[in-house]
Parts: sequence; C-alpha cells; structure tokens
Amino acid sequence: MDAGEILDRYRRGDRAFSGLRLIEVELLQADLSGADFSHSDLRQARLGRTHFRQSTFAQTDLSEALLWGADFTAAQCPQAQFRDADLSGSVFVRAQLSQANLIKAILCGVNFQDANLSEALLIDADFRPSSDQQTNLIGANLQRADLSYAHLNGAQLAQANLSEARLCRAQLGQSARPDAPRTDLSGANLQGADLSYADLTGAILCRANLQGADLTGAILAQADLTGATLPNGTLQP
Repeated sequence: MDAGEILDRYRRGDRAFSGLRLIEVELLQADLSGADFSHSDLRQARLGRTHFRQSTFAQTDLSEALLWGADFTAAQCPQAQFRDADLSGSVFVRAQLSQANLIKAILCGVNFQDANLSEALLIDADFRPSSDQQTNLIGANLQRADLSYAHLNGAQLAQANLSEARLCRAQLGQSARPDAPRTDLSGANLQGADLSYADLTGAILCRANLQGADLTGAILAQADLTGATLPNGTLQP
C-alpha cells in the first residue's frame, strides 16, 4: 500500500491500517487523526507535520522515521519503536508512550505535557523538551541521555535511570505557580550525572543515588535529600 491509497481510504472513512508494511512511506502534512497503525512497519517513514491526534501506534515500528512537527496529541503508542527517529518539535500532549523504545531519538523541543513515558527506553536520546511538562517518566531508562537545558519541572522521575545523563542547567524543580507539583526523583539513579547549574528547587530526591554526580552550581533549595547517596558516597540522614 502506498501513501495515495492510505489517504484515499482515509477520506472514505477507513481508519484501520494495522499490520501494514509501509517502509519509507511519505505522508507529509497529512491529517490521519484517529487512524489505527498498530503493529505496522513504518521504518524510515517521512511523516513531518502530519496530524495523528488520538491515533493508535501500539507496538508500531517507527524506527529512523522523520516525525518533526507531527501532532500525536492523545495518541496511544505503548511499546512503539521510535529508535533513532527525529521527533523534533512534535506534540505528544496526553500521549501514551509506556515502554516505548526511544533509544537515540531526537526529542528537541517536544511537548510531552501530561504524557506517559513510564518505563520507556531513552538511552542516549537527545531529550530536551520545551516548557514545564509534568511528564510521567517513572522507571524510564535515560542513561547517558542529553537533558541539558531541558524543562521538566513537575515531572515524575521516580526510580528512573539517569546515570551518566547530561542535565546541565536543566529545570528539575518546582515552577513558580503556588499549586505546582514538585519534580519527583525519589529512588532515581543519578550516578555520574552532570547536574551542574541545574535547578532542583524543591525537588524530591529521597533515596536517590547521586554518587559521583556533578552538582557544581546546582540549586538545591528546599530539596528533600532524605536517605539519598551524596556525590562523595555518604548517605544523607
């Protein structure tokens, strides 16, 4: 099936595109909201600025796809493969990405507001989302990921693996709103992470492992470090 057939079927009201082989398909600036691409093969697809609002990509392979500026608002993408994909400037507001594979993906300027990336693989990813996100990253693997200057105030990062991650000047605290949630890094693995000049104001770091982390210039005002392992290996009471 080619791009023309997909668009034609969509215009006729068809939304079922699961299990298809669509390698290198080009669907730029199209509107495919509500479509079901579950279990399809979309490797190396070119889908820039296409609308996939409330679409389904369960276990879909989008490895090496070009998805810059695409709109995945409220999309269902559990266990989807985005390895090495370019998602720059895309929108994943309220999207479901639990256990998704985003290894080495480019995620600059992505809007993950209220998205669920629990247990997602973000190893070596360029993960620098824009604005405060309140993203669910519980148990996610962000080992060696680049989060420099990332805005993640209010994010849920409990039990996340951030070992050797680059978090220089990242916003990981509590935003200025009086009702804003605190960033939760409880039990997170931050061994060897670069947290230089990061803002961790009010962050929850209970039982976090900060051994070998670089905290040069980091802001830790009102942060909760109860039971945390400090950079020098000592345990905070």
